[in-house]
Amino acid sequence: MNVLVTGGAGYIGSCVSQYLIDKGNNLIVIDNLSTGLKKNIPKKCKFYKCNIQDTKKINRIFEKNKIDIVMHFAAYVDNAESILKSKKYFKNNYYNGRIFFSNCINNGINKIIYSSTAAVYGNKKKKINEKDILKPLTPYSSSKVLLEEYLEKNKKNLSCIVLRYFNVVGADSRLRCGFNINKGSNLFLNLCRSVSKNKRFNINGKTYDSKDGTTIRDFIHVSDLSEVHYKLSKLIIKKKVFLKLNCGYGFGYSVLEVLQEFIRVSKKKINYQFVKKRKGDIVVSISNSSKLKKIIKWQPKYHSLGYLVKSSLNWYKKVTNQ
Repeated sequence: MNVLVTGGAGYIGSCVSQYLIDKGNNLIVIDNLSTGLKKNIPKKCKFYKCNIQDTKKINRIFEKNKIDIVMHFAAYVDNAESILKSKKYFKNNYYNGRIFFSNCINNGINKIIYSSTAAVYGNKKKKINEKDILKPLTPYSSSKVLLEEYLEKNKKNLSCIVLRYFNVVGADSRLRCGFNINKGSNLFLNLCRSVSKNKRFNINGKTYDSKDGTTIRDFIHVSDLSEVHYKLSKLIIKKKVFLKLNCGYGFGYSVLEVLQEFIRVSKKKINYQFVKKRKGDIVVSISNSSKLKKIIKWQPKYHSLGYLVKSSLNWYKKVTNQ
C-alpha cells in the first residue's frame, strides 16, 4: 500500500508512518517542518518539504508517486495558543486543509483518513459517542469541525474516515520517534519537564465537578493509535465508507491521578501548586470507542497508566540526553 502522510515530521504523523513502514507499506511524507522535526521522519520513506496548500508542488508529488491513500495529520494543535492566535489556526487547519483535500479530489485521490480531535465535542458529562452534538470551545477545535464538515459535504467523491483523537501520549516502543519535548504544552509533557528539571508543576483549577476537583481525560498511547490507522487503512482500501470514529480507551484519569503515577514511576518528588482555571478547558472527556472496536476488532495493548507514563518518560529522557 502506498500512503501519503501530511505532517509526517510531527508527533503522531511520524509514529504512524513508522508503524506503517514496519508493516511493509510504502510511505510518502509531506511536511513544511514549521513544528515537526526532520529527525522524526522514518528513514525508509520519500520526504518532501512542502506546504499542503502549495498546489503546484503537491501536484508534482502526485505525478511522481502512486498514492493509494492519504492520511492527513498536518495541523497546529495547541488549544491555548489557538485562543490567542485564532486566525493562524483557521488559516492553517481549515483553509489550507480544504485546499489540499480539494486538490486530492481533483487528482482522483479519494481515500482519506483525517486526524480530528475529541475537543470538537466540548464539555460532556457522559461518555462521548460519535452522534453527540459538537460544541467546540476553542479556535483549534472549531477549525477541526470546519474541515470535518468540508469532507462530509464532499463524501460522494470520497472514501473517508474522520478520527477524533482523545489525548495521545507515549512514544514509539523502540524510541525512534515521539513528541516534541521543546514545543507545546500538555499534561504529560509538562510532567516530564517537572520530573527532569525539578520544575514546579501547575494544576489549572481544583474545583471542577469531578472526583478530585481536577479535569479528567481519556488517554491513548500513540502505538495503539498507529495500529488503528493501519487497520482502518486496510478497510478503506477495500470498500467505500464515510465514518467518524472516536479514538480512546473509554476510561479516564484525573490530573492528580496522572501526577501521582509520574511520582511513582519516576521515584521523584514533584512540587505542584494549584493555579486558576484556563479558559476553554473541558472538565471531563471520555470516549465511547465501541464503534471503532467493533469495526476493526481492535483491542488496545498499551492502556495501563503506568505504561503511558513510562513510555513518555523514556522518550523525554532519550531526547534530553542526545
